[in-house]
Amino acid sequence: MRRRTFSAVLAAPVVSVPLPAIGVAVIGTGHGHAISKIRALRSMSEYRVAGVCAHPGEPTESEALRGLKWLPLQQVLDDPAIELVAVESADVERNLEYAAQCVQAGKYVHLDKPPGADLARLRTLFAEAARRKRVVQMGYQWRYHPAFQAVMEAAREGWLGRLYRFRASIDKLILADERRHLARFRGGMMFSEGCHLIDCAVAVLGKPRKATGFLRHDGTLPDGLADNTLAILEYDHALAEISLAGFHPRGASHRFVEIAGFNGSARLQPFTFPSRLTVDLAEAAGPYKAGMQTIDLGAPAGLGYTPDFREMAAVIRGGSRAAYSVEHDLNTHETLLRVCGMLG
Repeated sequence: MRRRTFSAVLAAPVVSVPLPAIGVAVIGTGHGHAISKIRALRSMSEYRVAGVCAHPGEPTESEALRGLKWLPLQQVLDDPAIELVAVESADVERNLEYAAQCVQAGKYVHLDKPPGADLARLRTLFAEAARRKRVVQMGYQWRYHPAFQAVMEAAREGWLGRLYRFRASIDKLILADERRHLARFRGGMMFSEGCHLIDCAVAVLGKPRKATGFLRHDGTLPDGLADNTLAILEYDHALAEISLAGFHPRGASHRFVEIAGFNGSARLQPFTFPSRLTVDLAEAAGPYKAGMQTIDLGAPAGLGYTPDFREMAAVIRGGSRAAYSVEHDLNTHETLLRVCGMLG
């Protein structure tokens, strides 16, 4: 298959951002994505990293942090030159409070996943951001992944026909320290990692009419972590099945997402680069011929998470609309909380 640019609705827009660069600060370094996001921001000409606000007890030693200023929270909030704040603390519940303070101070916010357990508070955050003409971008890491976009494009453009199934799985070996951290949340692995895949399912199929979770503890450590989990999302004409477990020592190579319709299927496995996309169609559609074809997708340019922040630059400087709506973000989080038994 010839190289092409996927034109998915979810693709992050690429714009030329004028100088001066956008001032950005980061709150927290303990989230699993924090260091990579700091590294990405520092690599981008669109941004000037003003500094990092350390959340108590989180890492302060990393090559990605060298040379950066350590800022008190109030300085981050008061400095008008800081337009964007990335909220990256490991304290999920506290992150919603940080995000609310930033929005109230007139900042744009990149809020990492999952955004707490309080749906009403998240709804209030989005409403306040809209009132102040600001955007809160959620940090679901697969949204701008070009291989994910290819699978979702095939579904959304109708090339697979009428959709009837979404299946996805993440396996990863969770060690004792991470297990203790995740065990604080009823949803365990589904809450922490499943949110990414639920985000994808809702983007393709919409809000489910019913969401059911199976949260098992099958590990040998007596920590109570929901480490073998399954979500079933029910739609009028489709089912979504999302599974996550914390045992496979080579889990990364077994991660997959597959979407099937009446004309065939698109399957991505593995997620990590080089990603492999397999499309199997009864009739040719879009750029794909009839029959089975496998496309090896090369690694994207730039560091991980640069597409997320490139979109935010387009929103802040170019007045672009965010690729994901507030309604979608709320539907995703409500579905996650229902699956995890965390919504009354």
